[in-house]
Amino acid sequence: MNQELNMKFMQIAMKHLPEGKELLEKKGMELSMEDIQPMLNLLLKVMNDAYELGKQDQ
Repeated sequence: MNQELNMKFMQIAMKHLPEGKELLEKKGMELSMEDIQPMLNLLLKVMNDAYELGKQDQ
């Protein structure tokens, strides 16, 4: 994976993290950053796949 692209994806994810955390807390799930890290890693994979798909469509 491209390191620079991963940093941009991580910035996007962190921008929206408070909203996701709030949604989970409303459902009664309290999460630490340690709990969230595996989900962020999964999100990065999804974003990378979506980026590659977008490149193929050009």
